[in-house]
Formats: sequence, structure tokens, C-alpha cells
Amino acid sequence: MSLTVLLAVLGAALLHAGWNAIIKTGLSKQTSMFLLSVGHAAIGFGVALTKPFPVAEAWPWLLASGLIHMAYQLFLAFAYEQGDLSRVYPLARGAAPMMVLVVSVLFLSDPMGVMDYVGVLVLGLGIAFMARGVFTNGESRRLLPFALGSAMATAGYTLADGLGARVAGDPLQYVGWLMMLSALFYTPAAIALRGVEVIRASRRDWIMGLIAAAASFAAYAIAVWAMTVAPLALVAALRETSILFAVLLGWLLFGDKMDRGKIIAAVLIVSGVVLTRL
Repeated sequence: MSLTVLLAVLGAALLHAGWNAIIKTGLSKQTSMFLLSVGHAAIGFGVALTKPFPVAEAWPWLLASGLIHMAYQLFLAFAYEQGDLSRVYPLARGAAPMMVLVVSVLFLSDPMGVMDYVGVLVLGLGIAFMARGVFTNGESRRLLPFALGSAMATAGYTLADGLGARVAGDPLQYVGWLMMLSALFYTPAAIALRGVEVIRASRRDWIMGLIAAAASFAAYAIAVWAMTVAPLALVAALRETSILFAVLLGWLLFGDKMDRGKIIAAVLIVSGVVLTRL
């Protein structure tokens, strides 16, 4: 992985943590996620107008990923209703690299060196330490199934989009159409679960939702591009440095407790990133 790709993925990780922090601030997490989806669709439409129509081979991946993204958004919003940013985020993101790694090793041909594998495993260990507070600090365990469901969806769309963008041949075009499809699938699902109240929001909520959408779109466009030029499992692992950013944002913005476990986890995560560069 080149230095350019590394820095791009780390920047995307910061953007990803940032838009999650915005979602967490909303009174209704599903409403915040709906506004994010609308922003995604608007940005995606603008991108689509500047690009050719996707090739037929890309559409199975686009449709599959749109449905997986719908599940990801639903699970993540439900999880944030149950726990804070610095706990939900590590759980929601943490299991995904391990799932992607297993699939990449078993079914794909992406080359990875020994230190890449060690780096991924160290990242996974750091993520496990970050999430342990759910069990030791008396925090709500109701967030667990939602956060783990989000992690499974993350692994699913990481694989689908890495392969789909390669088939499409244009990562930006692919992400543009994906964001429109994701909004198309998510909106009726959210209304079915929470009623029409989910789509009612104040002017401030709309502004924050659109800001989150722009950050999310940029973060994922960078990540999908990176997955076309670097191993899928390695890109997925490096994206998990967003956990470090999320912990810092949770501490600074929401007053989340910064205990020894979180500090150890942060050191392990940074160490994992360094190992993937060796």
C-alpha cells in the first residue's frame, strides 16, 4: 500500500468518525440517519449526472450493496439509541475487518504479506479491548445485537463494493449510484419501523444531516477507490483507525469516560496501523 493510499484512507476514517458523531447528537437517531440518506441521494444524483450509466455487470453488486447499506443504517441507528459513541462505534466497526480478512483469504486473490496479517490481528485485538466496557462498566447490553448486526453489514458491503467498483471501473460513479439506491431502500424501511415521524425534522437537523452526508460520502468514495488499488482486507483494517478518532470525539464532545482500557486499545490500534506499513 502506497503512502498516498494510506493517508487517504486515514482521512476517510476521520470523516467517518465525524459523521457518526453528528448522528449521535440527534434526538432521533433514525431521523438523523434518514437525513443522512437524503443528503447521500442528492450528492449521488449530482455525481451520476456527470458520469456514464453503470455497466450491466455492476448492477448486481449495486443492488446487493444498497440493501446491505439499508441494514447497516438501521442497525447503527438502533445501536446509538442504546449506547454512547465510544462503545457502539468500536463494536459496530470492530468485527468487520476480521470477517473481510477471512473471506479475502479463503475466496479472493488479494496479496497480503505477513506483517499485513499481523497488523490486522493487532487492530482486532485493540478493537476487542475498546469494546470490553460493555461487559465491565454496566453499560446497556441491548446495543450488542444491533452493533454486531452493523458489523456484519459493514463486512458485507465492504466486500460487495470492493468487487463492484472494480467491475464498474469508476469508483466515484459506483458510489454515486450506490448512495441513491441506499436512500431508496432505507427510507421506506425506516418509515415502516418508526412511522412518518421519522422524516420530520427541524432546519438545524437538516443542516447537520447534510453536513454528515457530505462527510460520509467523501469518506466512502475514498475508501471504495482505495479498495480498487489495494487489498480489500488491508483497506478495511486501516479504516478501523476511525475508532481512535471516534473515541477522541466521544471524549471531547460527549464527555465519554476515557479509562485505561480505551487508552490501551488506542495504542494497539495505532500499532496495528504501523505494522501494516512494514
